[in-house]
Amino acid sequence: MEKALAGVKVLDLTQFEAGTSCTQMLGWLGADIIKLESPAHGELGRVTFADKPDVDSFYFLQLNSNKRGITLNLKDDRGRELFFRLVREVDILAENFSLGTLERLGLGYEKLREINPRLIYVTIKGFGTYGPYSSYKSFDMIAQACGGAMSMTGTPETPPIKPGVTVGDTGTGLHAACGVLAAYIQRERTGHGQKVEVAMQDAVVNLARVSMIPTFFTHKAMPRIGNRVPVGNANYCYPCAPGGPNDYVIIFCSTREMWLQLCNAMGRPELTDDPRFASARGRTENSEAIDEIVIEWASRLTKREIMRVLGEAGIACGAVLDSLELLDDPQLKERGMIVPLNHPTRGEFQMLGCPVQMEDSPVEIKAAPLLGQHNHDVYGGMLGLKDSELAELKASGVI
Repeated sequence: MEKALAGVKVLDLTQFEAGTSCTQMLGWLGADIIKLESPAHGELGRVTFADKPDVDSFYFLQLNSNKRGITLNLKDDRGRELFFRLVREVDILAENFSLGTLERLGLGYEKLREINPRLIYVTIKGFGTYGPYSSYKSFDMIAQACGGAMSMTGTPETPPIKPGVTVGDTGTGLHAACGVLAAYIQRERTGHGQKVEVAMQDAVVNLARVSMIPTFFTHKAMPRIGNRVPVGNANYCYPCAPGGPNDYVIIFCSTREMWLQLCNAMGRPELTDDPRFASARGRTENSEAIDEIVIEWASRLTKREIMRVLGEAGIACGAVLDSLELLDDPQLKERGMIVPLNHPTRGEFQMLGCPVQMEDSPVEIKAAPLLGQHNHDVYGGMLGLKDSELAELKASGVI
């Protein structure tokens, strides 16, 4: 079955996470992602969090599935000429280098647009290409700090805390993928490519927009409230058996009906007539009393037991699953989010799958490429270079 983005060619100059997650999503959806790396050492992500020498790190493997890999020295004249030839053949180019890197090499957007007017050029920067912070470098934590996420994470007693997931990196990459797809649809109407730009700070602010709502009418900074939801009913992170560091459940009773269902599920139907809890305001004012009741009940059950009981009762509830539990979660496995893969040097390992499912474009997860693995396929198949030419370019350090 043909994939949704079959035939779309992407030249991928991204590194680390914010850019690679953008191109990975396009690859999952069927685009041909050609990842370009330095022939000397490849992308630094290959050794980030490395656990074995001379084996690509899990960091690299988890972010570069469904891509082909080539090497090219962009500082070499012949390398730049090959790069221009590749640009003529692709639909999309993605990069997240520091501001001005490609321009200093003579490979900036204005030059590439002359070569291929239909090119969609996506650039991901910490603070964009303009504005007072644009020359500053950024990583996930910087974006989370400057995008407001850290200031709203934690409790009143803690300093600002970085959310455990990389919303600054992957959150930005997914925003960029959305922009690329919109530009591609527009190009099909107009015939013209364009530049798509996403700043990491902008992406985090967008993800924080709901949390910021009170600021618009209180004109005060949002406080850190931890896991507390400032409305009535039982809305909190509750400890449960057997009492380990991640033995918690999140219960979110968003309606009066859920509160009544919770009372019955806990075997406490008399609470539905308790005057303290008769109204939403009363439940908010007596939230500590509600928490004590729920904690006493939850302490006798495991988080998965609670999730099953409350889930079947129609109450929003989720077990706090740690990273090891996620890899063995039956729901994720059935939905293809945990995928076993075999890699030439890493061997068998578990890969996280694609969260987007399309009826007519099923995703097949493929292992990330070795450094330069597809040089022959791309340079020979796409540009028509002969084996002898490829051998000479390799010997000269061009590829």
